[in-house]
Amino acid sequence: MPTGVMTAAPPAAGRGHGTLAVVAVAQFLIALDYSVIYIALPGIAADLALDPALAQWVVSAYGVLFAGFLIVGGRLADRLGARRLFVLAVVGFGAAGALGGAAGDGTLLLAARAGQGLGAALLQPAVLALIGTAFPAGPARTRALAVWGSVGASGLAAGAILGGLLTTASWRLTFFVNVPLTLLCALGAVLWTARPARGRAPSGRLPVLASVLGTGTVLTLVLGLTLAADRGWTSGPALVPLALAPVLLLCFVRNERAARGVLIEPVLRRIASLRTGAGATALYMASVGSEFYLLTLLLQTVEDYSPLQAGLAFLPLALMVTAGNAAAGRAVRRARPATVLLAGFAAAAAGLSWLALTLHGGSYAADLLPGLVLSGFGHGVIYSAMFVIGTRDVPAEHQGTAGALLTTSQYLSGALTVAVLTLVLDTAPGHAQFRAAFLVTAAAAAAGALLAAARRRAGSPDDPTGPPETGH
Repeated sequence: MPTGVMTAAPPAAGRGHGTLAVVAVAQFLIALDYSVIYIALPGIAADLALDPALAQWVVSAYGVLFAGFLIVGGRLADRLGARRLFVLAVVGFGAAGALGGAAGDGTLLLAARAGQGLGAALLQPAVLALIGTAFPAGPARTRALAVWGSVGASGLAAGAILGGLLTTASWRLTFFVNVPLTLLCALGAVLWTARPARGRAPSGRLPVLASVLGTGTVLTLVLGLTLAADRGWTSGPALVPLALAPVLLLCFVRNERAARGVLIEPVLRRIASLRTGAGATALYMASVGSEFYLLTLLLQTVEDYSPLQAGLAFLPLALMVTAGNAAAGRAVRRARPATVLLAGFAAAAAGLSWLALTLHGGSYAADLLPGLVLSGFGHGVIYSAMFVIGTRDVPAEHQGTAGALLTTSQYLSGALTVAVLTLVLDTAPGHAQFRAAFLVTAAAAAAGALLAAARRRAGSPDDPTGPPETGH
């Protein structure tokens, strides 16, 4: 094993396209798993006798482990080489999916979901690092990110339909469908991505302790919120993790200030565009990123849609995510990314507000569809713009870690948001509870619009892509 594989060799003819094809399929896989699991969630809960508070952990077990170890994954991508890490991670992701499909009880299923989250924590930064090293900053990388995001968005659409079809037969198929895709990705990475050039690996320790403390903070907080929803705020089982969470957070902050193996390196903390991107990813997940969770529960538990009907109802939303992604890819080449991000969050806020106000109506086309179209388009626009902003000023040697930081912010926010929404929905939600939940997500989208507006005001009006955002 080489001692360091930091710098990617210049791609040979066709290698860049091969790299993009492989990472696009990987993103399709991650997006497919994202929407498939939501459609399958009510069936999983019914088959394995999971109550609502426990069923949310099918989502949260993945999200917390994914977010908690992304920075470690990013550092490993920078040290060991994105190509090698990609192959290992995608195979592990597929193995955990196979375990989940074979699970006979909730404990094994949640362990498999945690394993998938850990595999994704290594996979996602490897994907972004492959893009960052294969395509130079500027138009080439922007186009690559747009293609990557658009293919990922198509995975959302495919997941909506496949989730309905597969769950009609068995929810277990929604896990097994990952296996052939992971094998295809691993083979493609070996054959089509460029071998990295040897170079000195970044110095310093891997931030394992920092990741454990950060993951523990979110894990205990989500657990406390879950138990509060199930047993009440004053119950002992809820109070213990809620009290432990701030203690772990203080330990995490102390470790970041004093330890050599910090989670967020000082050079990254000083990049203003990265800070904006991290805030945008958190608010994205707190708004349209949680829409799938709310919709699948609304349609299947309140409106009595079958899994297939729910999948078909999701299709316009998923297709508009794809359309928004494509539109954003063109827009960021002509307008400042902060402007594009502002437009995306504004559309998302409008769509989510529409859903909150009309979800009690009896007509899907008149009451739900306009909100799905607006929020789905905004979803796609936000997703492309937030990664363009977040990675634009990051040096090549830190691309893996920066990409991991963005996705960490995204999925930590997602896990916390699902826990909050579970509290809002209560144990037997009706239209009033779902209205309140959608209003929470609309408020998060409005906050994202304010963040984008602030970034836009800070940028240079003479530069359509904004100035180098490295302010302190």
